[in-house]
Amino acid sequence: MRIVIAGGHGQIALRLERLLAARGDEVAGIIRKAEQADDLRAAGAEPVVLDLESASVDEVAERLRGADAAVFAAGAGPGSGAARKETVDKAAAVLFADAAVRAGVRRFVVVSSMGADPEHRGDEIFDAYLRAKGEADAHVRALDGLDWTILRPGQLTDDAGTGLVRLEAHTGRGPVPRDDVAAVLAELVDTPATAGLTLGLISGSAPVSVAVKSVAGN
Repeated sequence: MRIVIAGGHGQIALRLERLLAARGDEVAGIIRKAEQADDLRAAGAEPVVLDLESASVDEVAERLRGADAAVFAAGAGPGSGAARKETVDKAAAVLFADAAVRAGVRRFVVVSSMGADPEHRGDEIFDAYLRAKGEADAHVRALDGLDWTILRPGQLTDDAGTGLVRLEAHTGRGPVPRDDVAAVLAELVDTPATAGLTLGLISGSAPVSVAVKSVAGN
């Protein structure tokens, strides 16, 4: 498969790129800064320099054309203000989804956040983040041209992955290593039977492949 990842230099994305490249997929990662390119190459991915905060739908669609799947894993990051939650976590996700439709890339996986909700209340930056992610998810769900899966991990950690997770519509809150999030994403990309599902993810007791097959109904 050819898979294009938005936010290609993110912590989850780099892990995902390594996994996909190792299993023989062709991976491209969209990055904002040219100096990030070597890190992607080291992970086995093709770097694509494009700023999703300023690119047009056509420009993004051009980078997506010919892909079998797209993954939105971009984020403004913990040090950013509310304005960039709107331009990255919401607007860039909307742009990437619209571009996938235009490019004819049906399989679309989103890295969202537990608690994402367009109606979320509050004035803190994290509240703005949860609203932005919720609005982006709602936009993706409304697109008939996508076979989407939305993944909402719990509290992300840098602990070594265990390969054991809980993946359900409602998991309750809990931590999950970024390694395991990437492993689940790699399985989801390859499991179109999970299309139309919004899934919570925390550490648990089921091997990743078993957890994904379970929610896919296999």
